[in-house]
Amino acid sequence: VGDKVMVLARSGLWQEVVNVPASQTFLMPEGMSFEEAAALLVNYITAYMILFDFGNLRPNQSVLIHMAAGGVGTAAIQLCKTVENVTIFGTASASKHDSLKESGVAHPIDYRTMDYAEEVRKISPKGVDIVLDPLGGSDTSKAFNLLKPMGKLITYGVANLLTGQKKNLMAVAKTWWNQFSINALQLLHHNKAVCGYHLGYMDEEFELVGGVIAKLVNLYSQGKIKPKIDSVWPFDQVADAMRQMQEKKNVGKVILVPEAPKEESKKEEN
Repeated sequence: VGDKVMVLARSGLWQEVVNVPASQTFLMPEGMSFEEAAALLVNYITAYMILFDFGNLRPNQSVLIHMAAGGVGTAAIQLCKTVENVTIFGTASASKHDSLKESGVAHPIDYRTMDYAEEVRKISPKGVDIVLDPLGGSDTSKAFNLLKPMGKLITYGVANLLTGQKKNLMAVAKTWWNQFSINALQLLHHNKAVCGYHLGYMDEEFELVGGVIAKLVNLYSQGKIKPKIDSVWPFDQVADAMRQMQEKKNVGKVILVPEAPKEESKKEEN
């Protein structure tokens, strides 16, 4: 009672009071704000397990991070920086490139105006060691082809299905039709790995996930990672918060809080 905790739950957190099993709560480290705590778990667990558990990231390797300015993207960049001499390629719209360079992305690529696969090959003809794929569809095939021998593709989403404010059934059907498929025999010839990751289906893996969180808290306490907050929105502005992501304006995490900061009361106190 009274502990400040971070919570993992598959759904139901956009409300003022939540009820979760104690096993899904984790103590916040000293000095961490509630906004940072809200931004930490899902994105950093995902990025950590993709890069280290599946990706086996090591010094002198290269990584392609799609949606590099988003929540998982910014977490992955920071985690890559904890390993010596990792070269990061990151896709994002041009307006976010300066921010990406500051955070450690050696080669930002504007996916809207360039073929990112061609841009990667110009700099690294053999491709990359690890691709983080939140896109799905034909982009997963491009990712597989971009891998060096012994490279790893980790797919963890199908953002290509999200096509704007209205459902575009043709776009959804196209993405589904272009979904990457490969059999075990083909994998043999390529010397590559394909992995699938979904934190939502780790509900029962308390020890596994708890171990990752302990490592993340340690990295936070050492100052090696720090959640990047794009913006904070009260519950009654949830539509605007969603639009911020939908229109791809965010750099970092979009956070919801129960109510707006009480600027008026602060002014009165002063």
